[in-house]
Amino acid sequence: MKKTNEKEQRNSSMSVEKYGEFTTEKKNENSKNIDKLSSFEIVKLINDEDKKVAYSVEKVLDSVAKAIDMTAERLGGGGRIFYIGAGTSGRLAVIDAAECPPTYGTDPTLVQAVMAGGNEAVWFAGEGNEDDPKASIIELKKRGFNSSDVCFGISASGSASFVQSAMKYARSLGALTIAYSCNTSSALIDLIDVMILPVVGPEVICGSTRMKAATAQKMVLTMYSTGVMVKLGRVKGNLMLCMKPSNKKLVARAVRMICDQTGCDDQYASEILTKCGMDITKAIDMIEKDKK
Repeated sequence: MKKTNEKEQRNSSMSVEKYGEFTTEKKNENSKNIDKLSSFEIVKLINDEDKKVAYSVEKVLDSVAKAIDMTAERLGGGGRIFYIGAGTSGRLAVIDAAECPPTYGTDPTLVQAVMAGGNEAVWFAGEGNEDDPKASIIELKKRGFNSSDVCFGISASGSASFVQSAMKYARSLGALTIAYSCNTSSALIDLIDVMILPVVGPEVICGSTRMKAATAQKMVLTMYSTGVMVKLGRVKGNLMLCMKPSNKKLVARAVRMICDQTGCDDQYASEILTKCGMDITKAIDMIEKDKK
């Protein structure tokens, strides 16, 4: 029993040492005395660190653009996007996937999020879920993931087994694989077709990747999904003409867009929008045909 315990201790020590080498786990010297600062000094320090995020994302724009083009091609052929993530990464993926249908009028199955721990983990943290390598594959199979699809793995450190196994499975099928990480030694680098690697540096609170790493992730995912939808023709000019007007604010926005595109007045735009079942594109087409 003693030998087993010693072996476990050695393995644990090796694991800790390995994780300690991650960019996302390193100590931020700028915030080493944050516990002694005033509230204003704390938020000033965090803000100063956050300013670095956009510059780190700027350095990976080529990779994001490549991911957009390759994804749009897959979706044009009937593919879908599957975000794979755990913890904060998974929750941000859920947000991006959930916002595509109302913003761009897409089918809810076009962009999906596979969250480690399932729906419950969106609301209640269960960090151990990221260490389960089988769960993501089971979920992908359940959803009919295939070679036409896109698997986008998201892990700040790149160490989440839940994400790694999904990428390996997706690649074995011939699907497009994309990954996001902020760790220069991320294990995901060798598992994917496109690597998006904004190095935001050590967090203000050591290892708390819900901070800069997550801010960069939100920026990247927003760029990525927006770019894909533009390429798929879900945007005209800079207007979301495929949007679903599902509340008062969105109905008013839809009316403004119709007026902008056709030159008609608000009242007429509203009447035609209602007649067309709240379909903005159909409303514009009907008004334009009436002009001829």
